[in-house]
This record gives sequence, C-alpha cells and structure tokens, in this order.
Amino acid sequence: MTSNEDQISGYYNKLLKRNAGEPEFHQAVAEVLDSLKIVLQKDPYYNDYGLIERLCEPERQIIFRVPWVADNGEVRVNRGFRVQFNSALGPYKGGLRFHPSVNLGIIKFLGFEQIFKNSLTGLPIGGGKGGSDFDPKGKSDAEVMRFCQSFMTELHRHIGEYRDVPAGDIGVGGREIGYLFGQYRRLTNEHESGVLTGKGLTWGGSLVRTEATGFGTVYIANQMMEHNGESMSGAKVIVSGSGNVAIYAISKAQELGATVVGFSDSSGWVETPNGVDVELLKEIKEVRRGRVSEYADQIEDATFHADGSIWDLEADVALPCATQNELDGEHAKTLVDNGVRYVAEGANMPSTAEAIEIFRANKIHFLPGKAANAGGVATSALEMQQNASRDSWNFEYTDTRLKQIMENIFRNTSATAAEYGHEGDYVIGANIAGFKKVADAMLAQGVI
Repeated sequence: MTSNEDQISGYYNKLLKRNAGEPEFHQAVAEVLDSLKIVLQKDPYYNDYGLIERLCEPERQIIFRVPWVADNGEVRVNRGFRVQFNSALGPYKGGLRFHPSVNLGIIKFLGFEQIFKNSLTGLPIGGGKGGSDFDPKGKSDAEVMRFCQSFMTELHRHIGEYRDVPAGDIGVGGREIGYLFGQYRRLTNEHESGVLTGKGLTWGGSLVRTEATGFGTVYIANQMMEHNGESMSGAKVIVSGSGNVAIYAISKAQELGATVVGFSDSSGWVETPNGVDVELLKEIKEVRRGRVSEYADQIEDATFHADGSIWDLEADVALPCATQNELDGEHAKTLVDNGVRYVAEGANMPSTAEAIEIFRANKIHFLPGKAANAGGVATSALEMQQNASRDSWNFEYTDTRLKQIMENIFRNTSATAAEYGHEGDYVIGANIAGFKKVADAMLAQGVI
C-alpha cells in the first residue's frame, strides 16, 4: 500500500470505530474515500490540516424526542434527527425523511452524500439531512399535522434561511412541509419563507420543485447518453419506485421519446411494455395514496408482479428511484445480461457497492446519485434565491435553469474523471469534483 492508501485506510478504520452500527454511513464514506486516494496522489496538500477527518465528521448532530397524540387519544413518541454536516459552501441544505427505517446512521449517510451533491450543483449550499422514524402511511391528516407541529417545535431552534434550510424527502411532501412551515411561523412570529423549500406555490414555493429530482435525473441521463452517441429517444427505460422522483422521471423520459417498461412500489412491480399513463399513476399514488397493483387493474396491457424483481425486465436504461441499496449485485448482473447500457441513480445510493463494481467491470455507463439526483436540491436552491429576492419565476425559466445545472454537473463529472486518468468513470468524477470545491473552501477558512 502507498502512504496515501495507508492514510485513507487509517481514516476509515477510525471512522468505523467511532460510528459503530451505521453501515449505510460506512458505505457512503468508503465510496468517497476510495476516490480520494487518486486525488491525494496528484494533489497531496488535500491531506493537510486534518481535512479528510473533518470532512467525515458532522459539524453538529441533533437528536430529539417527538411526542404527539393519535386520533384515539394515545400519546406516541418518535425520534427526530437533524445532522448539520458541512457548511463550508453555505447554509446546510438537505431534506427531511419520515420513514420507520430512519435512524442516525441513515441520516448521516444522507447528509454526507448531500455535501458532494450540493457542491456539484455549483450553488452556495452546504450539506445536511434530517428526519424521523415516524411513518405517515395510514395516519390521518390530523395525526400528521400534530406530529409535524411537535417535530418543528424542537427543530425550529436549529434552522433558518442563513443557517439550515430543510426540504422534503421520503414521507415528506407538500402536506408535511405545509404543517411544518405553519408551526415555524407560529413559533417565530416571522414569515421567513426561506427557511424551508418545497413550499406551496401561493406561499413561497417554486415551480418545477415537485418535478425537479425526476426531471433532473432524466436530463443528466440523456446528457450522458448523448455524450456516448445515443439518446432517450427510442430507448426502453426501467424506473424503480412510484413516488415523486419516479413519477416525474417517467414523465420526462417519455416526453423525450423513451418507453418506460416498468415501475414499482414496496408491494411489487408493474410491467408496462407500451409505456405508462402518467396521469393515472399520479392519481393513484398522489391522490388516492394507493398501490401500483391498482394501476395494473385499470390498464389492459399492464401486468402486476408481487414476486421477482423489476430489474428482470429487458431495457436500455435503468433509473433506480426508490431507496438505498435496492439494486444489489445479482440485480446488476441481470441488468447486464438483459442489455442495459446506462444506469442513473434517481434515489440516494440505491446501488450497492457490489452492483457498482459489476457495472464498472461490464462498461455500463453509471451515474451515482450525488450527480444524477441533484436536481431536487438544485431547484430548492433556486427556490431560496426567489425567496431571498421576493421574486417568482415561471415554469419554463426554472426548468431551463434546472436543465442547465444538470448538464453542467455531467460535464464537470466527466471532465474531472478524465483529468484524473479515469475517463468514463462517473463515480470517481462526481466524488472528486464534489470534494474539491468543498475541500478548497475548508482549507481557505482554516481549522474550524
């Protein structure tokens, strides 16, 4: 091992000991540190002043109790989190996730990824993440409201438009953001519209924010395909998930001429050989809050599968848009065998380390989530700009800005990979490009 590899290995072993029982966080850090071995060989000054150790340690971790009252009068208690990871580039920025799987390790992995994702956008935002193990599924609107009010009663002490600006994520959509913002106003007596993003259009929200992550994933995937002599037009596409990201990835892919041949949720997956009726899918998932099997019940050529995997389908492009580690090594081998040539992550770290290595070994063009799903936070930052200037932009202008940002991310990722001798490896390109901007700011600002 070279001295750089020894140092990186030492950092990682120390991190494992200090952060026991947090496998997702370990996985996210290991991927970035693997790329940083290359950086330290070319630019060894990035090893000065404990930079990498500081980068891997959150600036602040907040854990709090969230008591709330169910409709039956029963008092329930959940746990809330906010990890403010790195503010070298600007105020902490990152979503809130409400899901039973949420724990500190999940939030730290998401916050760590957010540092580099936000850096890649080119916008002045740092990295953070938060959430709770509360499950909004099956809860009444009144129960969700009471939970959100209790959650914000503590969180409001730690956020602000120049400090930390949360947004939505899994389990946190327009309804939850509304309840959270209302409680923030009540507690602070201020209409500080820049304190949350993903707000309603009549009270400080931005057009395109709902569509942004899904649109952005397709924009950057199409840019990757064009860079390699192909495009979305005429392609067969698999999209896992059927939440916000997946729905708008399906919508934009079909708008660009692709056929989406399948989508899924936690109950199973739907095969759609002739494409997806996006409006029906929106109605089922966003209005009825139903399951994907309801879609297959209403569309003659759609087939619901409770078993097997959506990754068994033949396609040209795969867009994993559901959740972390949903696509493992066996799935990756199946995608390779079934002719997939492009993979872009619409979710956060949906591919396991083994899956990524299989994609690399088989020359599959692969874009990691920190690049491919940056559209959501990019548009959140655009919403912050509009809030700060008391302005409102039309859909076309905001969508154009989003498309430009995503195309710039791809160009930066691709150029950085080539600069460091790994042309076409977008994992290395995204990690190094995201790292260098944050690292330069940290070095300039001293040991803090």
